[in-house]
Amino acid sequence: MNLRKTLISASIAALPVMAAMPTQAATASLNAQNTDTKTQSLLTQLAQRDAQLGLGSDSNFRIANQHPGTGGNKITRVEHTYKGLRVFGSEEIVVTDTGGEIVSVSVAEKRAGLEAGANLASTESVNTAQRVVAKAAPQATPPANIKPAFSADAAIARVAKQVAPTGEHRWPPTAELLIYPVTASVRTAEAADKADDELNALDLEEVVERYALAYYVKTRMVVDRKPVYYDTILDARTGEVIAQWRALQTVVGTGNSQYNGAVPINTSLNGSTYQMLDTTRGTGGKFGGMAITNANHSSQQNPSSGSIYTNSTNTWGDGKQYISGGSTTNANGQTAAVNALWGLMNTYDTNKNVLGWKSLDGNNTATYIAVHVDNAYDNAFFDPSCKCMYIGDGGQSFYNLGSIDVIGHEMSHGITDATSNLVYAGESGGLNESNSDIGGDMVEAYARNGGTGTVVPAGNDWMTGKEIARNGQPLRWMYKPSKDGRSPDAWSSTIKNIDVHLSSGPNNRMFYFLSQGSNASSGSDYYSKYLTKSPAAMTGIGNDKAYRIWFKALTTKFTSSTNYADARAKVLLAAQELYGASSKEAIAVQRAYAAINVGSDVDEAGSSSGSGLSISTQPASISVAAGATASFSVGASGGTAPYSYIWYRNGAVIAGASSATYSFTATQADNGATFKALVRDASSTTKTATSSEATLTVAAAGSGGERLTNGGFESGTTGWAGDTGTIGTFSGQTAYEGQRYAWLGGNGKRATETLTQSVAIPSSASSAKLSFALHIDTAEVGQATYDTLVVTVKNSAGTVLGTLATYSNANAASGYQVRNFDLSAYRGQTVTLSFVATEDSAQQTSFVIDKVSLITQ
Repeated sequence: MNLRKTLISASIAALPVMAAMPTQAATASLNAQNTDTKTQSLLTQLAQRDAQLGLGSDSNFRIANQHPGTGGNKITRVEHTYKGLRVFGSEEIVVTDTGGEIVSVSVAEKRAGLEAGANLASTESVNTAQRVVAKAAPQATPPANIKPAFSADAAIARVAKQVAPTGEHRWPPTAELLIYPVTASVRTAEAADKADDELNALDLEEVVERYALAYYVKTRMVVDRKPVYYDTILDARTGEVIAQWRALQTVVGTGNSQYNGAVPINTSLNGSTYQMLDTTRGTGGKFGGMAITNANHSSQQNPSSGSIYTNSTNTWGDGKQYISGGSTTNANGQTAAVNALWGLMNTYDTNKNVLGWKSLDGNNTATYIAVHVDNAYDNAFFDPSCKCMYIGDGGQSFYNLGSIDVIGHEMSHGITDATSNLVYAGESGGLNESNSDIGGDMVEAYARNGGTGTVVPAGNDWMTGKEIARNGQPLRWMYKPSKDGRSPDAWSSTIKNIDVHLSSGPNNRMFYFLSQGSNASSGSDYYSKYLTKSPAAMTGIGNDKAYRIWFKALTTKFTSSTNYADARAKVLLAAQELYGASSKEAIAVQRAYAAINVGSDVDEAGSSSGSGLSISTQPASISVAAGATASFSVGASGGTAPYSYIWYRNGAVIAGASSATYSFTATQADNGATFKALVRDASSTTKTATSSEATLTVAAAGSGGERLTNGGFESGTTGWAGDTGTIGTFSGQTAYEGQRYAWLGGNGKRATETLTQSVAIPSSASSAKLSFALHIDTAEVGQATYDTLVVTVKNSAGTVLGTLATYSNANAASGYQVRNFDLSAYRGQTVTLSFVATEDSAQQTSFVIDKVSLITQ
């Protein structure tokens, strides 16, 4: 699929093009040669299910894609076919557990009537104000035959001539022959007498009126240096355009970021040159890791990714807007790259650390961002053809388009592209765009609070793109979309006819209400006239729970044709699966959708507030050297304490592993193993919750891998020397990851505390990277230095070989900050890593350390 997804102009997320497939029996047989036994079992179950539904041999299915889910589950997207051709928008999402058993199925069924054999000749339009769904609506019938009147090449030529007669193809055009269900919105019987402006989203239903043999044509053309991208449904017998929509989606070391100040960024050292390549986030892809490249003003009509940014030092950028016409590689030119890398790192970390979702596709495939596209380019876009993002420097309307919420927005298009693939037109297009706004704001909240931990905190501004606008006005106000003068605040029957960047508004507002709640005052921006139950101001459930619910619905329940009414049903189901059928979270979903005229309002009284058991801290994937201690920890909340624990390795129960932390000595045989925990509460009706899977990487002795022992302190004092009483869990501080940490300082009196660990750095290592998470808080006032933490590297005699950093009370900040250092200079030596905290006689300063890691390659 070759199309752009951007923040500003209209666009479309098109369905993937796939070849025609054989019948069910043949499909199962074909896949049996190339898939694991669990996938074979799923194919068999699907075939049996279709047989039970009475579908004949002409109605088949095929697997479109698979990716990991939470807790070791697998998510499979299945497309429906008829006589080997895909039925557009007819599909299902199947979630299976570690044993291959089906956990849930979400279906968009549009095959009914396809085997009738007759042809419905009528193509008249439908008046949704007059049509009513009957109790036994007549079935639509299929095309009389499946032989097209002209070829795929002819279909492409017809469309190209219509959309851009003087244009040239930027990407090769494609045409897929398929069955297209022509649908109409009709009223339910209960809504027959309602006025148009009184309709609720649940008053309308989508019904299939007829089927057409059609070509799905994708053209990506350029006219006068401007991209002209279209997706077209072309009748394969008459040449009539049945449907058409625009397919261009736009948004309107230490790095000095334009929008975030000095930020830590993960780079790599190649010889004596640093490069913006983060190999700790994502694998494979074009560059082997997450990368930032220099498009160097290549034209936005056909931009080149260029090469990865390099620098002689590991300090990047000047934190200022790019000077038009200047160098793209000096400090000023590097700032755009710092913006991009910081945003990309936090997008990856938000979804991985909070949801267990790796990169865009869930399979940890690396992506990249190219900066400095074109000249004074007032846009940015995601391109599914490369699974990457391009960013302009800004022009008349915008500054550099690399703010953290814009990058989170564009990369969330990549997640939609890999999962639900919401069609970028009509109501599904609005939901597609809304998902990106939601993702952008959740990434912003995570980054603004230190970019650490396993929950999404508060801290976002609920305004998309405010930082990049030269006039200070955001692109969208999520809490009240109509503030832009164009977007609606609530659903109406005409919402499918407007631009997707406007039709996203009601769902953005729904998500705000779900997270933050509403206001009962009619003069407030946070008021909804549709909330008529008690209390008048609905109660929000916070960013973390709201995002978990939404993401689960997006990735395991939404189909490509999901509309507002369907979204409500599936978001509610996700909330019920996560927190319970009558939980406060499920009530909040119903109220949030009611607030935008999708479904009816409900009272909050009676919800089982806090009764559900959920995972609050997920096990983290780690890398260790063979012979080192590997530790995994899980945290739970809700339900009835005390909790009991069962740990699994590769899906099998680990005998004797029954505490919140599981630790063992890693061997080479453990490399690649996955671990998860099942938590049970103590209620009379036992509740359970299963964590996401964590992966263990074990490096052979003498090769790359983790060199430190117990860097996360989950195994207590193992591996550490000095004042080891500082290691543990204490009131007043929290861990960056897991349960334990090291708390140096915090005494409020003259004191010195030390933690050390001896580590061997192989001479054969090509690189050695140290990182640790550090939180500093203080009771000192002002910027004068009173209390310090000094990080050094010493030899076996205790002589300081190098001072890595000195931190003080003046560096205090909320949350943890991840610090990175290059220890390649100490290859071939056994050195001691030393943390020494010194306090003066008054006013405490705490230096809290967690997740210390030394990776060699």
